[in-house]
Amino acid sequence: MKFGAVPVADAEGATLAHSARLTGRILKKGHILTTNDLSLFSAEGISEITVARLENDDVGENEAAAAITEALAGQHVTAGKAFTGRCNLIAEAHGLIAFERDHLDKINLIDESVTIATMPAMDIASPAQLIATIKIIPFAIPKSVLDAVLKSIGDEPMVRIASFQPKKIGLIMTRLPGMKESILDKTLQTAAARVQEFSSDISTEIRCEHTEQEVVDAINQLNSKACDIILIFGASAVVDRADILPAAVVSAGGSVDHFGMPVDPGNLLFIGGLGGTPVIGMPGCARSPKLNGFDWVLWRLLANMPISPRDIMLMGSGGLLKEISERGQLRQDSSESKASAHEPIIAGLLLAAGSSRRMGNENKLLTDVDGQTMVARVAEQITASKADGLLVVTGHQNNQVELALKDFTNSFVHNPDYENGLSTSLKTGLRTLPDNIDGVIVCLGDMPLVKAEHIDQLIRAFDPVEGRSICVPVHGRKRGNPVVWSKQFIAEILAVTGDIGARHLLEEHADQVIEVAIEQDGILFDVDTPDRLAELKKRT
Repeated sequence: MKFGAVPVADAEGATLAHSARLTGRILKKGHILTTNDLSLFSAEGISEITVARLENDDVGENEAAAAITEALAGQHVTAGKAFTGRCNLIAEAHGLIAFERDHLDKINLIDESVTIATMPAMDIASPAQLIATIKIIPFAIPKSVLDAVLKSIGDEPMVRIASFQPKKIGLIMTRLPGMKESILDKTLQTAAARVQEFSSDISTEIRCEHTEQEVVDAINQLNSKACDIILIFGASAVVDRADILPAAVVSAGGSVDHFGMPVDPGNLLFIGGLGGTPVIGMPGCARSPKLNGFDWVLWRLLANMPISPRDIMLMGSGGLLKEISERGQLRQDSSESKASAHEPIIAGLLLAAGSSRRMGNENKLLTDVDGQTMVARVAEQITASKADGLLVVTGHQNNQVELALKDFTNSFVHNPDYENGLSTSLKTGLRTLPDNIDGVIVCLGDMPLVKAEHIDQLIRAFDPVEGRSICVPVHGRKRGNPVVWSKQFIAEILAVTGDIGARHLLEEHADQVIEVAIEQDGILFDVDTPDRLAELKKRT
């Protein structure tokens, strides 16, 4: 193609490069100039115009754009009409936009004159929606370029819509003791709304206890009902392949093909199968209708698209689906804390204010236990954990308590109102914590068998985005201490009164609670009587 300024007299049959406003008429860019057009230019006193003139081996922009678009259009996709070198691909069905990005990149790298812009692969498309546009940059391209593009596309159309198909979906939801049915009701409602958008439905729902055998029984029951997809929502998040939910899938005769995904929220998802039926272990964030990694997997299954571990592992680019405000910011001096920019900042709070009324005249916190005061044993484990610092709330015999803890912290706050109950110490401590924390682990001074490893297990489980805003230790299905609380609950805890902690809030926010299994019973062992103290000394 030849491009440039030519005398008006020599421009007949050429393509006008730039729109021209003439007396009584506007000639648009791309117009093929006629003898009459040239007379108008001459009448305006214009002697030279910029044009493009195709050569024998050139293909015009519209012809080239149409040819490429037709070659790209696959199932449930139609090609629009080419105009000014542009031609569009339009969706004909509700489904996922399917193409290989590497293939698209390869085509766009052939020549600068040919450009293909698409919506992201695996995005949802609706009928009549624009999903791609093909634009020829110049007025024509060499036939060799067009041939190279068409060869790269190949015989199989590259862009298609994988349409959503109606599915019968089975849902299993597990419960833990004390868990409100309203939480499960809400989860069911959200899941049903999610799949109904794609003409599917929850055909069978099963609620069971959070044990491997009960989940196995539920899986077998759904399998007998010929469900197309099985979803499992656990009362406690899956933290390992050997955890209750994936273990139940395997015990039922299925497989766990992949655990975890580089999408946030949605990290703790697993996917497997049972006799050809896909099984998804849902992450905690799926209780919310907001977009998360579970949606990306569900969409593919509803569109009859196979999904492999590799597919999931390649979802990281674009996988951060939202700003995560709960996470800590990078500190100016990273040496000031054990927390990194990628870890939550969980403050350590030790309540050591009580007067030990049930112990008689002895302050249990200062009692010698194997050469160390009880409260010092607790403080030692907190400082050895991933907790970010240690703040101690004192009350009864505060000077002695501070002296006992001088080797572990210099951060103390005195509660002058300690005789009015545990809640006063809790609130005193919470009001003193720094603003940059993500959460706090509340530890009790009379629980000396709690280990640093237990605290670390709780902190590792903490992830508000995944619905794990409150982390509670469990041994033998009994809840214990300490507890990790997201900072979002501090205002509610500050409203607590009397000689109680914040346990009632666990029920009110059951959907945000994760129970973390602890092998040792130290999370249940508090020293509040002489008999209990005697038992402690036998165990240490």
